[in-house]
Amino acid sequence: MKLDADFFDNINYELQEPKAGNILISDPFLPDPNFSRTVVLLTEHNEEGSLGFVLNRESDFKLSSIIDDITDFDANIYVGGPVGLNQLFYIHRMGDVLQNSKKIIDGVHWGGDFDQLKFYIETKQVKPGDIRFFAGYSGWSPGQLEAEIKEKTWIVAPIEKEQIMKESEDYWKEILSGLGNKFKVMSNFPEDPNLN
Repeated sequence: MKLDADFFDNINYELQEPKAGNILISDPFLPDPNFSRTVVLLTEHNEEGSLGFVLNRESDFKLSSIIDDITDFDANIYVGGPVGLNQLFYIHRMGDVLQNSKKIIDGVHWGGDFDQLKFYIETKQVKPGDIRFFAGYSGWSPGQLEAEIKEKTWIVAPIEKEQIMKESEDYWKEILSGLGNKFKVMSNFPEDPNLN
């Protein structure tokens, strides 16, 4: 049986409004290599646009390989999106302890004072499971994300803070199938609908 890529468009589900703290789960057949089978955590969504980080695109780098004075911290670096790839961003569970960080949801913040973060890393007050690092970010201009959601490029869903820090090779599939039966079916679609 051949599966038409437009099949996804015909699956009915309630469109959710995006907001900081929600995730965007990509359409199974999204052809954009930057976002194919990705889960993006929205950190900002307002009249100026939207910003977030891809949670499931691990790079080949560790934090200790790109920051000279951090040698004993084995945290992976993820590709947060196609914008600003030469910039380092981070989400963490350090809350108000890390100055100038911004709350995403209860228990999860992003950004903050990097020198202070390095001190916490050096003194072992933070573990790799408490923080995720990203090279680059995902960004949308005003109205762009809403248009993509209406086109069913993205499924908007809430996420638990424990899931944000989880690392898994099947992250996209696990998150999508966790939304219920029709999404579980979609999570098993082949990447190329012509191969079904």
